[in-house]
Amino acid sequence: MTIDTDNDGLSLADRRRLANKKLGLKMVWIVVGSLIFAFALVPLYDVLCTMTGLNGKTDTSASVLKSNKVDTTRWVTVQFTSSVMPGLGWNFYPKQSSIKVRPGQVETVLFEAKNITSQTVAGQAIPSVTPGQAAAYLKKIECFCFQRQELKPGETKVMPLRFFVSSELPADVKEMTLSYSFFSAKE
Repeated sequence: MTIDTDNDGLSLADRRRLANKKLGLKMVWIVVGSLIFAFALVPLYDVLCTMTGLNGKTDTSASVLKSNKVDTTRWVTVQFTSSVMPGLGWNFYPKQSSIKVRPGQVETVLFEAKNITSQTVAGQAIPSVTPGQAAAYLKKIECFCFQRQELKPGETKVMPLRFFVSSELPADVKEMTLSYSFFSAKE
């Protein structure tokens, strides 16, 4: 019985096994690399959202508040809107539809939510800021959107929002809208 071998002394079967082993190792590295990349995307996405204000994420650190100065030379109108996604069973609205603020000045506005169902219902607010370029300059200090909210049947809750508009907001932006959508939040 003769075994086919090449110049390096390996049989074709050995050569095939070696090639399959190399391919298997490459595939394992691709899977491991993909997993590492997927896990790295979460903090990168959070950083991007915090920097740009996308997805309602803004920097709420105390250092931002301390470094901010009030610009008494101009006003910015912040409008508030709200919506409730179907199935939540809440009424939700801002107590005031807009407010004029001086950039850098901390303001508080109130939102009210009422559970109109006969069951305890939990919801999570997702903020959105328009125009998009203004999102990075809206700094939320305290917000009901930071955590899930739960209302008992018929319960009404007044929820504060403490925020300021950074004094670094471009001068051509004179109005912005902060919109909240409440979604059903299961535990």
